[in-house]
Amino acid sequence: MSLYQRLHEVNQNGTNPAGPGAAPTGGTLRRDPIMDELRQRIHAHLIDELGPILYDNRLSGDELRRKVHEQLLMILGQERAPLSAADKAQLIQEVSDDILGYGPIDKLLSDDNVSEVMVNGPDMVFVERGGKVERDPTSFVDADHLRRVIDKIVSAIGRRVDESTPMVDARLPDGSRVNAVIPPLAIGGPFLTIRKFSKDPLQVDDLIRFGSLNAHAARFLQACVVGKLNVIVSGGTGSGKTTLLNVLSSFIPADERIVTIEDAKELQLMQEHVLSLESRPPNVEGRGEVSIRDLVKNSLRMRPDRIVIGECRSGEALDMLQAMNTGHDGSLTTLHANTPRDALARLETLVLMSGFDLPVRAIREQTSGAVDMIVQLSRLRDGSRRVTHITEVQGMEGDVITLQDVFLFDFSMGVDEHGKFRGHLKATGVRPKFTEKLADQGIRLGPEVFASGDMGRRAVGR
Repeated sequence: MSLYQRLHEVNQNGTNPAGPGAAPTGGTLRRDPIMDELRQRIHAHLIDELGPILYDNRLSGDELRRKVHEQLLMILGQERAPLSAADKAQLIQEVSDDILGYGPIDKLLSDDNVSEVMVNGPDMVFVERGGKVERDPTSFVDADHLRRVIDKIVSAIGRRVDESTPMVDARLPDGSRVNAVIPPLAIGGPFLTIRKFSKDPLQVDDLIRFGSLNAHAARFLQACVVGKLNVIVSGGTGSGKTTLLNVLSSFIPADERIVTIEDAKELQLMQEHVLSLESRPPNVEGRGEVSIRDLVKNSLRMRPDRIVIGECRSGEALDMLQAMNTGHDGSLTTLHANTPRDALARLETLVLMSGFDLPVRAIREQTSGAVDMIVQLSRLRDGSRRVTHITEVQGMEGDVITLQDVFLFDFSMGVDEHGKFRGHLKATGVRPKFTEKLADQGIRLGPEVFASGDMGRRAVGR
């Protein structure tokens, strides 16, 4: 009987291959303990045989895969366990994924339809497809198996995860963002979350096609970036802030020097003159940390035309505002907030986290003088990610920063029979004050960009 037949029989009659009283796997395909033991033994034997070859950078991926495959066939030939062709094929695939890739989740990471992989423990894996989260039958052998995959990911970029540092942020070679949490913090873990990034970065035309924004809003945003306005992209977790920041960064002229600053490198800028900086956590002795704030300060000495900060989440917000106010126009960043007004309040809080006891009015004056525009993103109930506000920061009135919406998402159109929002981004009909600044640089926006209501929609359709 093949492994697939045994798994099918297990799922049909409800028996647990781990024996009576063993914990069920919560709806995933139950693993065969005999095959798992054989797989682990072959895995260990393969590492003993190949050793340093697995880490030889001189070998291409295809050469390494061929050597692993040849050695696997040799080891399997020495095993006395009777294996069907299906069992042998699956065993080779699983061990190859463990050695060369990321184990059971390797196929999910190579699936273009999967945008996020969430491992809630060795036998519970969820994925995001089309903006919707669903359970996947993939599972790990045990917690140690999952832990080995996590160690492989974080060690590749010189980071570590252990009892002294049980949480870690890392990235895959393709730029996908990784977060891992292990026991004792992760109850029932380890937990692993991977947010994938497209091999081909999304362009502005893709966002228009997806309905995230319209052609006039895209043209307006392009003019603002080329015209060196300071822009904050605001939104909740998973709303698409980094994707939009990448699109906005693509509008920066190719002859400008760009410095990007991130916790883990995610931005995929196509310009030639780009310097990418990445923060560094402390080492085992608690030394050597380089924070985002340190990188922001250092970037000012690198003669940047543009500073792009992946995300403001702490005291670096003060340094960013000072840079915007002292000649570094055209800076871009993201932060977590639910509305443009909330974004200003959060920015205020982040500045206070810098450790300086600044008066609130002074912070607001700095903010209103530095930030020209806030672009608000939301992940809607139907799973789509939309730009819901494009808002101008106009200045101060008394102690309050005044805002003016230039584009707003129309929620009043309701949803269709499939639960999808019918609404789209509409111009409010108000021309922002900074259009005069753009005009002085030769960037002119026609009245059709700011046409409100049906007239603006017909113009976009043309």
